[in-house]
Amino acid sequence: MPSTANARIAVVGAGLGGLACARVLQRHGRSVTVHEREATPDARPQGGSLDIHGGTGQAALRAAGLSDEFRALARPESQEWRMLDPATAAVLPVPGPPSHDDDSPEIDRGQLRALLLDSLAADTVRWNRAVTAVTPPDDKDGTRRLLFDDGSTETVDLVIGADGAWSRVRPSVSEATPTYNGVTFMEAGFADCDTRHPSLAALVGHGTMLASTGGQALLAQRDSHGHIRVYVAFRAPQDWHVAAGVALDHAEAVRGHLVDLFEGWDESLLDLVRRNEGGFIARPVFVLPVPHTWEHAPGITLLGDAAHLMPPVGLGANLAMLDGADLAHALVAESTVEDAVRAYESVMLPRSAQAARECAKVLDDILPPQGA
Repeated sequence: MPSTANARIAVVGAGLGGLACARVLQRHGRSVTVHEREATPDARPQGGSLDIHGGTGQAALRAAGLSDEFRALARPESQEWRMLDPATAAVLPVPGPPSHDDDSPEIDRGQLRALLLDSLAADTVRWNRAVTAVTPPDDKDGTRRLLFDDGSTETVDLVIGADGAWSRVRPSVSEATPTYNGVTFMEAGFADCDTRHPSLAALVGHGTMLASTGGQALLAQRDSHGHIRVYVAFRAPQDWHVAAGVALDHAEAVRGHLVDLFEGWDESLLDLVRRNEGGFIARPVFVLPVPHTWEHAPGITLLGDAAHLMPPVGLGANLAMLDGADLAHALVAESTVEDAVRAYESVMLPRSAQAARECAKVLDDILPPQGA
């Protein structure tokens, strides 16, 4: 049973949770390697803005020693939640979702990821290293081998699956796979909105805007540099576009279908669909079972979406970072890897199950299921 002090630890996935884990481990003098399938840090856009909660995401950043750097980049003014009447666009006196803290400043996901990456020792992250599978534990010493897509392998004492919704590590501990939960988000965007689209900027406000009714919703979110990200959300089968005769890569066809779908909404809100620049990105919502648990297995564990994929309503990234910090602290505090993983999982699993239930309720409140 390996000691935590000299354990070979491999994090699979350079997302927020895996990077937070690596950073906290390094702050305590522990060795860790992060394997990421993407070729470079900028291989793809990192997504929209995140509200970082005091008790979860900010707690992880405090553990990582990055609170000041986070505050320098964060946007407290973007905590504003604005709810509008779909028929009139009138502002409604309704508070934001209950998952939000009083102090939850926003930050672009890409900025936060870059902050964590820059905090790590050189060569911690090994890019273009796609893990395809993890072997069962060795009978003699409990070690695991990572199998990479280039045919190479690496033997480690602990594999941390931080590789997201479609984790290649998860099958080593769980047979669960993500399932579509009936909600699709179509993402669009506006650049330099304050200058080029001032009426839409005024409609959205400084933070996040939401209008919803009857299983349909429009969300618009401020990012940095005047960018606004829009999500057109609705309940439908995952292949809705096939029945509608719409090709997802045909922006005008998608736009026309969505405008028809939201018929009767206020014209200013429909402009968020009509006037977007470029196409739409389909983001069907997938979730893991609740609760998602597994029998403890030697030399391996999960964090973030790999462990508890839930609806995207503001908790996932925060929990991933807290998972990473908690696991790192357990690896520092406990004498063996197995004791550390058991201690971490005893806290993470029930916490994530409760969070997943809360997120499902928030999504159902925004987009009520048919007949609800």
